[in-house]
Amino acid sequence: MSSLPAKGGARPGNTPAAATPFVTALLGEERSALLQRVVEGLAPETLHWLSGYLAGLATHRGPQEIAAAPAPQAVPEQWLTIVYGTQTGNSRLLAERLKHQAEASGLSVRYFRAGEYPQRELQKERLLYVVISTQGDGDPPDDARGFVEFILGKRAPRLEQLRFSVLGLGDTSYPKYCEISRKLDARLAELGATRLLDRADCDVDFEPVAKGWLDQAVGRASETLEVRAAAVVTPLRTAAPAPRFGREAPYAAEILANQRITGRGALKDVRHVEVSLGDSGLSYEPGDSLGVWPRNPPELVAEFLSVLSLKGDTAVSRDGRSLPLQQWLGEELELTKLSRPFLERHAALASSAELQRMLTPEGAEAFRALLKSHQVIDLLRSWTAPWTAEELVRTLRKLTPRMYSIASSQKRVGAETHLTVAVVDYVAFGTRHYGAASTYLATRTDAENRVPVFIESNDRFRLPTDASRDIIMIGPGTGVAPFRAFVQERAEVGGRGRNWLFFGEQHFRSQFLYQTEWQEALKKGELHRISLAFSRDQAEKIYVQQRLREAGKDVYEWLQGGAHLYVCGEAQRMAPDVHEALIDIISTHGSRSREDAAAWLDTLREEQRYQRDVY
Repeated sequence: MSSLPAKGGARPGNTPAAATPFVTALLGEERSALLQRVVEGLAPETLHWLSGYLAGLATHRGPQEIAAAPAPQAVPEQWLTIVYGTQTGNSRLLAERLKHQAEASGLSVRYFRAGEYPQRELQKERLLYVVISTQGDGDPPDDARGFVEFILGKRAPRLEQLRFSVLGLGDTSYPKYCEISRKLDARLAELGATRLLDRADCDVDFEPVAKGWLDQAVGRASETLEVRAAAVVTPLRTAAPAPRFGREAPYAAEILANQRITGRGALKDVRHVEVSLGDSGLSYEPGDSLGVWPRNPPELVAEFLSVLSLKGDTAVSRDGRSLPLQQWLGEELELTKLSRPFLERHAALASSAELQRMLTPEGAEAFRALLKSHQVIDLLRSWTAPWTAEELVRTLRKLTPRMYSIASSQKRVGAETHLTVAVVDYVAFGTRHYGAASTYLATRTDAENRVPVFIESNDRFRLPTDASRDIIMIGPGTGVAPFRAFVQERAEVGGRGRNWLFFGEQHFRSQFLYQTEWQEALKKGELHRISLAFSRDQAEKIYVQQRLREAGKDVYEWLQGGAHLYVCGEAQRMAPDVHEALIDIISTHGSRSREDAAAWLDTLREEQRYQRDVY
């Protein structure tokens, strides 16, 4: 051995390489270290010769002379668990980015939707990241209710072994901004877990905060866990190309139709809008949404400039970009939704004790009422303050896309999406008010009829894979939109399951959305039953929850028979009222206590037989 030259392969400083866990387990620490010293610095041809020599020695000695070696001990696997809860899809988007970044850094990752996370495994976790939104004024997303209740409840285990971090998403237009992420963060610490990274809370414009948290989260996880060596994989077939169009690269879609579907005298202007997807390659499923990047109404931009005595051509910089103030206000910033950060700054500039009181815990109700009744322009008119162009641009939130439930099946309409849009246009405080996206869509002309759009997938709101299952759809107002898509889809695939729609509005004559289509679907057997509630056609107001209770016996029988239940529409009043009506129905017709009825409804939710798309 000594006569063979040793060349190449020497490590700097002649430092022995560390033995692998397998070698240490096979030989023991002492012999493993000795082996490392023997082979250190040997050339590749020498190592090949040694391998042959040792193989021959093993053959010469025979199996009976080989000492029984201890079985290799498995190296404990370390992984990062990511759990997300989402209502609109943003938390899922960020959780997916976190997963991809972590895997690209060599980390083992387990990834769960909150509703699918096996709660019994929480006690085994060592590193947990939770990405979760707060729905409305302090509620968890529907798909995360069980997960949140478990952690906040008495059955949650002690978690001294766990390190964690929470990323919250919310809307500062609500008083209980990011309430769920705050509660989870505090509760995990209370259970003994160690906060690896401080909680971060994101407003509707989530990107600035989220990016920093994601980068830090991956870095801290890499420091904490063992990083795998990246495997080189030769693909057997070419991977599907990434979509050409998405949230940050929208498709300029042509509006094909823009038809008012509420009658003369209706209090609401509701439009049926048909959008061409052209050659974009975009595809969708019933339950998905179309994201629309709006522009603010020119009249509203002019009002801002006038009230604040600012010039539209003033150049202002933000995020490394310099644009005229008028362009910032028209295309880049949120003008219709009031947020807490803007109110805080305005209260300071206006030196208003009244506004300052609204920002205290004691002023929570007044704050909530202000957010509900006032747009940003109303605040500027009512409490004057010396805003500069630079500070205004810096303080206003960035404009975000609006999501519209798609009201069509692509199997029926091809490269199109149909939307049901309620145009926000009303008078308050003596002036006219607008909605950003609805006004933008409703006012497109033949010369300016392209809008930037993208598809937002919604896996939480899907038809049953078994088309023989019955479905019950509850969608008052524009909440009926996805159910038009559901009925079309079921007809196109030849589904044998029955379809029952509950629809409500103010007046039968002027606000029965898609009336002729539903009547035609009933004739064809594509829709099997429809229950209607028009609240203002009689002295006593009637809503869909009353129609549900009236048909409670049949509703319960359908659910007992395996029907899937869907609710779409307004989240603050309608959705809770419908939920309570369902509990009443299950309790009354199932001979259960209200507690048992609520638990059974929760079971339907966990089985994805009770799905909601509420906003």
